[in-house]
Amino acid sequence: MFNLFTPRVFNSGYLPEKEGHRIYFMELGNPDGKPVLIFHGGPGSCSKAYRAAAFDRKKYRVIMFDQRGCGKSMPAGEMENNDSIAALEDAERLIKYLNIKKPLIVRGGSWGSTLALLFAMRNPNTVEKLLLSQIFLADSDNKKWMEEGNGLFYPDMLEKLEASAPKNKKLNLAQRFAKMMNSYNLGQQIKAISTYGNYERLLGQLSPEFVNRKITQDDISSNMIYINYCAQNFMLEDNCILQNTDIIKHIPTLIVHNRLDMVCPLKAAYDLHKKLPKSKLVIVPDIGHSSKLLRKTIKKEITRFLG
Repeated sequence: MFNLFTPRVFNSGYLPEKEGHRIYFMELGNPDGKPVLIFHGGPGSCSKAYRAAAFDRKKYRVIMFDQRGCGKSMPAGEMENNDSIAALEDAERLIKYLNIKKPLIVRGGSWGSTLALLFAMRNPNTVEKLLLSQIFLADSDNKKWMEEGNGLFYPDMLEKLEASAPKNKKLNLAQRFAKMMNSYNLGQQIKAISTYGNYERLLGQLSPEFVNRKITQDDISSNMIYINYCAQNFMLEDNCILQNTDIIKHIPTLIVHNRLDMVCPLKAAYDLHKKLPKSKLVIVPDIGHSSKLLRKTIKKEITRFLG
């Protein structure tokens, strides 16, 4: 009998090592169910079993994996041979490894939405439906928003970030903080994590404050991935998603996004929706990159969309 309330992992393990990386994966729900592939956000975050709760585990086989250097994948925090294309290739390897031949439902939020879209573009005949939220297109518009546009609302925070970063007019904020992470100087790494590493989390809060807290090895590993990806423009060509939407215009797509998302402005979700004729855009009347109402709406809309 399947428990509808507590996601149960029925299979987990590692893909065969490739390019020095071992990729952790887990499966939840019904082993014979319709496959759902979930890309986690970040970069630098990890897969979490509770995300399977949005799906009826009697009907669906929910598959998750930790991207290179993330979560339980090894080695933790490793940036060598670690880029966006590698994440997509690992997802494709995982599907083959699990011998999945049925069409896929693909889910992703934030950075996960970026990878979900790119995965669909690489596998347009394999993906049956896309379930997206907190749309992040990893383009120059978002980069400008994070380092300039948000200054309209959080000038005090951007000023603190500038004061904390090494001075170098040739590098942007993310690149300067990446140098701190890559120095392997613990003091510099803690400073980078406590400021730039927390910046995204504070956006959307009415009383944001950089607070010093105990930094763990997991924090260092996850921020090594996150800050380096930011510094390298997520290893993607600018506007590569919106320029290639024709490849996936036949795929029914759900898009759920908070109205006042200060990390990923709504315009990206709106622009994507206009490019995909079979998409449904649900604008949630809430603030922040994540919120209780957003999570509740995502679960409700996924149930409706899948039928």
